[in-house]
Amino acid sequence: MKEFLKYVLATVIGILTFAVVIGIISAISIMGMVASQEATTVVKEKSVLVLPLSGIVTERSDGNPFGQIIGGAAESVGLDDMLYAIKRAKTEEDIKGIYIEAGLFSPDTPASCQALRNALVDFKKSGKWIVAYGDQYTQAAYYVASVADEVMLNPDGTVDWHGLAAQPMFFKDLLAKVGVKMQIVKVGKFKSATEAYSEDRMSDANRLQTSLYITGIWNSMVGDVAASRKIPVAKLNEYADSLVTFDDPKDLVEKKLVDKLLYTDEVKKSIKKRLGVDDDDVVNQMSVVDMVNLPAEKNKSDNKIAVYYAYGNVVDSEMGQTDHVICGNTVSKDLEELMNDDEVKAVVLRVNSPGGSAYASEQIWNAVRKLKAKKPVVVSMGGYAASGGYYISCAANYIVAEPTTLTGSIGIFGMFPDVSDLLTQKLGLKFDLVKTNKYSDFGNASRPYSPEEIAILQKYIDRGYSLFLKRVAEGRKMKEADVHEIAQGRVWLGQDAKKIKLVDALGGIDVAVAKAAELAKVGSDYKTNTYPDAPDFLDQLLNSFGSNGGNYLDEQLKATLGEYYEPVMMVKNIKGQYPVQARMPYHLVIK
Repeated sequence: MKEFLKYVLATVIGILTFAVVIGIISAISIMGMVASQEATTVVKEKSVLVLPLSGIVTERSDGNPFGQIIGGAAESVGLDDMLYAIKRAKTEEDIKGIYIEAGLFSPDTPASCQALRNALVDFKKSGKWIVAYGDQYTQAAYYVASVADEVMLNPDGTVDWHGLAAQPMFFKDLLAKVGVKMQIVKVGKFKSATEAYSEDRMSDANRLQTSLYITGIWNSMVGDVAASRKIPVAKLNEYADSLVTFDDPKDLVEKKLVDKLLYTDEVKKSIKKRLGVDDDDVVNQMSVVDMVNLPAEKNKSDNKIAVYYAYGNVVDSEMGQTDHVICGNTVSKDLEELMNDDEVKAVVLRVNSPGGSAYASEQIWNAVRKLKAKKPVVVSMGGYAASGGYYISCAANYIVAEPTTLTGSIGIFGMFPDVSDLLTQKLGLKFDLVKTNKYSDFGNASRPYSPEEIAILQKYIDRGYSLFLKRVAEGRKMKEADVHEIAQGRVWLGQDAKKIKLVDALGGIDVAVAKAAELAKVGSDYKTNTYPDAPDFLDQLLNSFGSNGGNYLDEQLKATLGEYYEPVMMVKNIKGQYPVQARMPYHLVIK
């Protein structure tokens, strides 16, 4: 027995010692990563910015250190960092050009692609060069890369160019299989987010609006590519209709979609020739992260233009959320702090949201209204600023959208799951009831809502829609009747929204910042600060293991499910959502 205990004790000590050693090694690795991240980056002579068009592009870079440590994380980069890198490269004397490296590119929205492309167009005004290379170009990657002075392709590569399609998913029959059906109350013939639960195909109104905005996006893409590649629009549409994706690469050169067919080592020689360095020299490369870590450009101004990022679904609480969200309470408090900060002269509210909780949207609207009473507020719309996303925007002094931003969708709905068949027919549960008043059992899971209850809910939804119209009318200085004509849940492209006064100007975040400075009357004497502050490395690491389910695991789920991630999560979270929603069909997939 004594010998047994001795061996057990030795084993325990060995395990503890191993754990301590591993802990020390991990700590050193983490500190090394922190030091590496915070190290000052220097631009060497004759450098080139390498811009990867691959992986997932989100509105803002949040970081995922857990994935970096153990590997296998889905590659993700923030649009904000990419735009900053391009803008900074334009003014850095030692950066001579940009090398676009195309791959499996998955941007969050067409508007993000447009913002990237416009930034590259602006970069070329410096007189510096841009070259692009890829083994394969996705359609989104090619759209962005087509701005390059030279587009190169692997001799065995492909260029995907096929047009756009929108394919909403419908869950009505799936839910019916488990005894669940949705009771829908809504306002607006174009308010189509509920169709996924109540129908098995698109309504005529939804088909019309979807056709109009994907056609508008496609025309914008084709027009930009035609201008850069000197190919007629009709030819580009002809190529899309012939599935040019599967053409012989040599034919792609003949069709002027690409300029050269080269292998990777030959591309390096081409870059070196542009840089004016010898073949045996190493190319000095700058990554997007390197550009972000460059020492900040000197600016001693005391005037701040705050750029506040509000992106994701609009929710009442952050509890249980795995993606970035716009929480009503959190955003309202943050905007109040900016309102009370005397150094902040104006605020740019960067909105990229399909909407969500009508209640949370109203709270943020109120915060924007109070902020505007003290200093100018300019909204910069990203890929989406629709429904609740438009609700939180409409009180601003000025609204700027990308031409392909999806906005509007002014309308609300209530969606209430009826699980009575699941409980009684599928699971065999029995219920009895004793009550004191007519509606004492309102919301009871054992039965659907009665026609009288649905009528009461419809009045509630109608009142919410009227409030939405009022908020838009006040903010945009329009009559409520005129707002109603362009509302009813209809989604508009930014370029069309400008024509009907839902937005004031077209452009990216730089246009919004310039307008904010103008309204604040600070001229060019200002500096921009972004909010909320990005979490530092250790905070990111802790968040990866946090109560919200873990960023790393969520990224793995996204990578696995792809386009099905949003609808699956929507079904999962529907019970916990605020019952009255101001949201567009956010699971819509545009291919």
